[in-house]
Amino acid sequence: MKKECLHYLEHCMLCPRKCGINRLNGMRGYCMIGKNVKVSAYNIHFGEEPPISGVSGSGTIFFAGCNLRCVFCQNYPISQLNNGNEISICNLSDIMIELQDRGAHNINFVTPTHVIPQIISAISGAREKGLNIPIVYNSGGYESVESLKLLEGMVDIYMPDIKYSDDNMAEKYSGAPGYWNIAKEAVKEMYRQVGTLKIQNGIAERGLLIRHLVLPDDIAGSKKVFEFLCEHISAKTYVSIMAQYHPANKSSLYPEIDRKIDAEEYEKVIEYADGLGLCNGWRQDF
Repeated sequence: MKKECLHYLEHCMLCPRKCGINRLNGMRGYCMIGKNVKVSAYNIHFGEEPPISGVSGSGTIFFAGCNLRCVFCQNYPISQLNNGNEISICNLSDIMIELQDRGAHNINFVTPTHVIPQIISAISGAREKGLNIPIVYNSGGYESVESLKLLEGMVDIYMPDIKYSDDNMAEKYSGAPGYWNIAKEAVKEMYRQVGTLKIQNGIAERGLLIRHLVLPDDIAGSKKVFEFLCEHISAKTYVSIMAQYHPANKSSLYPEIDRKIDAEEYEKVIEYADGLGLCNGWRQDF
């Protein structure tokens, strides 16, 4: 079992930004996080997809910091203002055990990309203490394949966003150069590790679950996202097509996204996904 990966922080290349700084010495790169993880909140959460939340909830841990800068981020006080408390790896392990003891179906790491070495150590420690529920990796999709490989055997369920299929849009609204190809390769690696989502008695046990947020004026490029999934992953991939976009953070600076999507925009996206044969997943009531 992998137990110690903290040396990867010494010359940090964990995400596609490849800052190359020494986080072990307290330096902070784009994600704004040094050696220690920073947790903004943790709790039993019922707002995830049905097989993730189940009946008892998902044991969700929100990490501060992020390797994206989405101008419409609803959680920007956590992701961009870095609000939270630094905790030790041992404390993180204890939180995981606490959430399991409270009945969580899984441990759900939200925005974990920049703290992969720390969560690997924490998972190992928690398993020694009796952790036996699935680990969910809930990310923005801007991932390094090399870092994802460190998680093989540690993560049971990958739940990435695919935010865009257009690099210009990704750079403009999330500050993420090369997002589309990077996200595609990351999703391929996730699928290689865990395969199609397996659900037993209504609860996800292992596999890939894709999230896609529909944006105004098709800024997300939804059609290309679904075509990629059908052609390069599987038409059986579980996809959560989300309608809950609302202007937040710095959206008011961009008139084209300073509004909610309308029913017609959402239905067009749903119809295209259905037409491709993406048969598994969830739609939202508008």
